[in-house]
Amino acid sequence: MAKLKNLEDYREEIEQCVKCGACRAHCPVFGAEKREGRVARGKIALTHSVLEGEIGLEDKVLEDLSQCLLCGSCCTGCPNNVHTEDIVAAARRRIAEEKGLSTFGKGVAAVLGRPKLMNMLAKSGGTLSSLLFKKLPENSGLRLRFPAPYLETDRTLPPLTAKPFRERVPEIIPGDPQQPTVLFFTGCGINYMYPAIGEAFLKALKFLGVTVIIPKDQACCGLPAVSAGATKPVEKLAEQNLSALSHHQADHIVTACASCNAGLSSIYAEMGDEFDELSAKTMDIFVFLANHGLPEKLAALPKTEKRIRVTYHDPCHLRSKGITKEPRQILKALPQVEYIEMSDAGTCCGFGGTYSVYHPENSKRIGAKKAANITDSGAELVATDCPGCIMQLQDSINHAEGNQRSVHILELLSDALPD
Repeated sequence: MAKLKNLEDYREEIEQCVKCGACRAHCPVFGAEKREGRVARGKIALTHSVLEGEIGLEDKVLEDLSQCLLCGSCCTGCPNNVHTEDIVAAARRRIAEEKGLSTFGKGVAAVLGRPKLMNMLAKSGGTLSSLLFKKLPENSGLRLRFPAPYLETDRTLPPLTAKPFRERVPEIIPGDPQQPTVLFFTGCGINYMYPAIGEAFLKALKFLGVTVIIPKDQACCGLPAVSAGATKPVEKLAEQNLSALSHHQADHIVTACASCNAGLSSIYAEMGDEFDELSAKTMDIFVFLANHGLPEKLAALPKTEKRIRVTYHDPCHLRSKGITKEPRQILKALPQVEYIEMSDAGTCCGFGGTYSVYHPENSKRIGAKKAANITDSGAELVATDCPGCIMQLQDSINHAEGNQRSVHILELLSDALPD
């Protein structure tokens, strides 16, 4: 049975923190506020005091523990590789157990745990999008027409689809029997907001002759519920996905969302031995494509006369796993792309799951730095491998009054491949 770790399970790792402060240079939230309670060593000190019974879960403690993107940036310079993001997530679960979930957290848990409800809400939003949202220029997103709980009216949102991606495609798409078979874990962002990314995923794997299986009964990976501190919904979703993905024989489980990749390969891996095979099979789409020679195939294509300037943003859940080379290999090989590396490409964009909802002003401050780096690069597009980052990046660009667009690398890849 799936079971997330509790705060006590992290005691040994908590005690490995030597309070050196190396994390200060890497924490986006500390960079925005310069307050000790916001940095990793401050949060580690708080969780240790909670474990020792020296402090309770008073408001100040709850506020400091909520001020974490769970991005893992603090591990970059940590001499003892203390994973503060996992410790903070466990602390939030303890808070939820003792004090209950926040109103927004309850909503997240309720919706994520009910796929039929998610489908209904997405379809309703897609159908009513022209009434609920106003379209921004240059295809850069939507804005709310009316105030909505927990969402600022100036927040850029992608349109919800009236027909989710998994309902648009067959469950099994046969390929060359000599090529691998993969399970496509779509995630919620692709399924409900960015179906074009899913179509581009299928086009790329068709080009390689790969058989693709898209399990219809897969669910959310649970990362938003992890961020909110909701234990039972995460465990329930993990079990549902284990059942859905184990039902099919495949060589790999491939994701096109950095957060989903982290959920399946990292969080599930610590929830019981029954998840070992699932986690081991999980692979990011660009690692899969690079391993199967796509950069070389793309490099052999003639370069277009006029190329578009593109930079890359590293999603935290890929960067923290060392997946930085393969997305760039694909981008640099695209015949219509002039690749430009921007400054601090690996810093968090400020989305952080529920963080951008709870702390919109800090999220904007962090996003503004990213938007400035995109502008300074001279790029026309910023590409990434995470629907959440795409949404946050576009919002940050719009607030900075920039004219760049954020896209998934797969969309650019699709443009380069033959129909």
